[in-house]
Amino acid sequence: MTIDTGEERSVVGHALSGALSAGMVSGTLNYNRYRQEKMSKEQALKNTLKLTLQGGIVTASAIAASNYVGRNSYLGVLTAVSLGVAGIYGVEKLYEKSLNANEALPTPLKGE
Repeated sequence: MTIDTGEERSVVGHALSGALSAGMVSGTLNYNRYRQEKMSKEQALKNTLKLTLQGGIVTASAIAASNYVGRNSYLGVLTAVSLGVAGIYGVEKLYEKSLNANEALPTPLKGE
């Protein structure tokens, strides 16, 4: 059974659109958390960057997968989805590592 997904879409173009969309939403939400003093400026920026990258990755992966559906290539669909999941996981691990690295730094004493 072939599913008509229409014209193939640009994976790179949609990755940029997804990153911009995710960046706008996460930036707004994180700015609000920063203003309410629920997170630091650095945490808000790092979280916004993480979600922006993840938004681009997931959108690119979804578009690539739907392009493969239109070609009736289910191995391609699985590959695109797997790469998307791996990309999201990788960004999450880098984000966690950056948070843990900051916690390991000694805090300066007053007057230093």
